[in-house]
Parts: sequence; structure tokens; C-alpha cells
Amino acid sequence: MANAMPSLTALLGLVAVAGFQNRDKIGAFVKGLTGADTSIPAAANAQIPGGIGGALGGLLDQFTKNGQGDVAGSWVGTGQNTPVNGGQLSQALGPDIVAMIAKQTGLSPDDLLGRLAQTLPQIVDGLTPNGKVPS
Repeated sequence: MANAMPSLTALLGLVAVAGFQNRDKIGAFVKGLTGADTSIPAAANAQIPGGIGGALGGLLDQFTKNGQGDVAGSWVGTGQNTPVNGGQLSQALGPDIVAMIAKQTGLSPDDLLGRLAQTLPQIVDGLTPNGKVPS
């Protein structure tokens, strides 16, 4: 299943590494992913096969299939973002995806999940400012 979602794994890898490194500048990181800010390499957006919309759709589907749809849905919506912890992320993403992204990023699974828990809600929220996943 992980091979069917290259856009999802690329987005999560970027968020885990670049998003965490720029967590104090999440807005700039999000603009870099969408190509609206040239201070972040535009190559980051190009690294996501199928684009941001496809990656976010895959993320939401993955969370919904694994019982965490309300959590991820709060990040897309215009209200408060529900926090997430590493255990919830591990359940939502599944061990295959976590292992693949950990290997690609060089992070341990625990470090990966910790970084994603800190940055993913803000990133998804920033990529969906109108409460909708971009096409």
C-alpha cells in the first residue's frame, strides 16, 4: 500500500525534516510548498508527486481508514486544530509508511513521529486556509 502513495510519503518526509527544521517559520515553509514563497526552495513542491492536493487527499484518506479522520479533519477545517501524538500518527499511517519514511529521512520511527506530531497539524492547516484541500 505504501508504494501506491508516493505523494503522501514525500509530503510527510518533507514535513518531518524541513518542516521540523523550520517549525518556527511554519508559514514560510507552507508558502514554499505551495510555490508562493521563493525563500524556500521551489524544489520542495516538485518533490511531491501528484502535488500537494494529492498528498493531502492521501493523508486524509489514510487517517480516516485508520480511525483518526476527525483529528486530520480538524486540521483542514477552519476551527481549532486537534493535537496529535506519535501513537495516533503511528496508528493512522500504519507501520509500513512509518518505516518507509523513517528510512528515507534517516530518522528513527520515534523521532519521525515526534516531529510529525509537532508540525503536521500546522502544515495541513496552512495548506488548507479555506477549509478545503487544494486540487
